[in-house]
Amino acid sequence: MPTCDTCGNDYDKAFNVTTVTGDQYTFDSIECAAQKLAPNCAYCGVRILGHGLEAEGTFYCCDHCAKKDGVSGLNDRVG
Repeated sequence: MPTCDTCGNDYDKAFNVTTVTGDQYTFDSIECAAQKLAPNCAYCGVRILGHGLEAEGTFYCCDHCAKKDGVSGLNDRVG
C-alpha cells in the first residue's frame, strides 16, 4: 500500500500530488497534504489554506498580519 509522506500511514486510498516544481508526494489525507505543502504565515505562523497574501516572497494569512509585520499596501478585500 502507498505510504503517506507526512505521517507514514499505509493507506489503500492514498493519493499523489505533484507540485509545480516537479516534487512528488503521497498523502493519506488532505490534512497531511496541508501540513507538508501549505505555507505558514510569516507573522502568526498559521497554515495558509486559502489564497493568503504575498509580499516579495513572504506569505501572510491576511493583511492584518502583513501590517503587523511592517508590510503595507496589501488588502484582503477590494473596496
